[in-house]
Amino acid sequence: MSQDPPRIVIAGAGHAGGSAAAFLRQYGWKGSIVLVGEEPDAPYQRPPLSKAWLKGEATAESLALRPARFYAQQAIEMRLGTRVAAVDRAARQVTLSDGAVLGYDRLILALGARPRSLPLPGARLAGVMALRGAADADALQAALGPGKRLAVIGGGYIGLEVAASARALGAEAVVIERETRVLARVAGHALSAFLEAQHRIRGVGILTGVEVAAIEGDAGAAQSVRLADGRQVPCDTVLVGIGAVPNTEVAQDAGLDCAAGIVVDLAARSSDPAIYAIGDCTQRPLPLYGRSGRLESVPNAIEQAKQAAADICGRAPPPPEVPWFWSDQFDLRLQMAGLAFDVHEAVMRGDGSEPGFTVFHLDAAHRVLAVEAVNAPADFMAGRLLVAKQARVAPEILRDPAQPLRGLTAS
Repeated sequence: MSQDPPRIVIAGAGHAGGSAAAFLRQYGWKGSIVLVGEEPDAPYQRPPLSKAWLKGEATAESLALRPARFYAQQAIEMRLGTRVAAVDRAARQVTLSDGAVLGYDRLILALGARPRSLPLPGARLAGVMALRGAADADALQAALGPGKRLAVIGGGYIGLEVAASARALGAEAVVIERETRVLARVAGHALSAFLEAQHRIRGVGILTGVEVAAIEGDAGAAQSVRLADGRQVPCDTVLVGIGAVPNTEVAQDAGLDCAAGIVVDLAARSSDPAIYAIGDCTQRPLPLYGRSGRLESVPNAIEQAKQAAADICGRAPPPPEVPWFWSDQFDLRLQMAGLAFDVHEAVMRGDGSEPGFTVFHLDAAHRVLAVEAVNAPADFMAGRLLVAKQARVAPEILRDPAQPLRGLTAS
């Protein structure tokens, strides 16, 4: 497409899309920017939805990625309440769900992901919910409170965060997990055991190694979760938190390379040189680990937004970052950095039964691959640097809290 001024269309107004628009202006893009978002709201932070927002400790203003005036001041056109429904790569045009057609010189797909659905009887009963956006959080908040009963299907971070918030609101909560431990796909055994114990202490029921057979109800509303062994978990509300599916359909229909997400390089470029993809919808290189994968996190959304904006604006690429994540549950601050591929040994620093410990995951050569910390921010920051350096550290040094980590991270 050739037009004056050149236009960038960003498909998706979540954390990734909103950040890309801001970085484009920061990096000197003078052309037109159109930000297309399916929700009626300007870009906002999603992580607090399962925590501060549910507990009534956050406002729409505090969740906003940037003040409302920012977009007008930066000449970023907002098309909210609609979405990119189709991409015509030959014509360099997108068609929106409201019928509008927009030309583009560069297109950034920030399509996000959606909650994985539960293919079981009763999944469509009233009271069965998922949590992805603000409207979902509002509906869930209205269903929680003293005397209410919540069943959470899925023991991942979202499920545990919501269970913790439900207890803070006075509701009963039971987490149902198919694997033999919570966080089985995203955390080590020590962190899983610690969190399970902490949830039990605070009154959350935890059922692991169980299969859900159906959600049962009366008059069209959920009343219990039936397990494969016949047990019933009574409830008023069911949260389904069994992972997310990347929104790649538009990209696939346009003929872009897709695998577990839209395939991109370290500049966030797709298989079409005019199209970039960022955030939860992408399958991206993981240079520290010699492979590719899909990351669902705010830091990843921001990193890829920087990559795309830098490439479009002709700037040097940002340095690769260590993947990192966080979760708040009760009074516990969990921080994780790196990815635990090919772990040979997990080294505990501190007492793993109490907050204030760190777990380092090492390969056979004692390289630090990943770190998990609970209420241990200094150790987390040091561990993150060790991961970035792929530092080799003797396990006995990491294990001993009296041994300072700061010197190990010096250049």
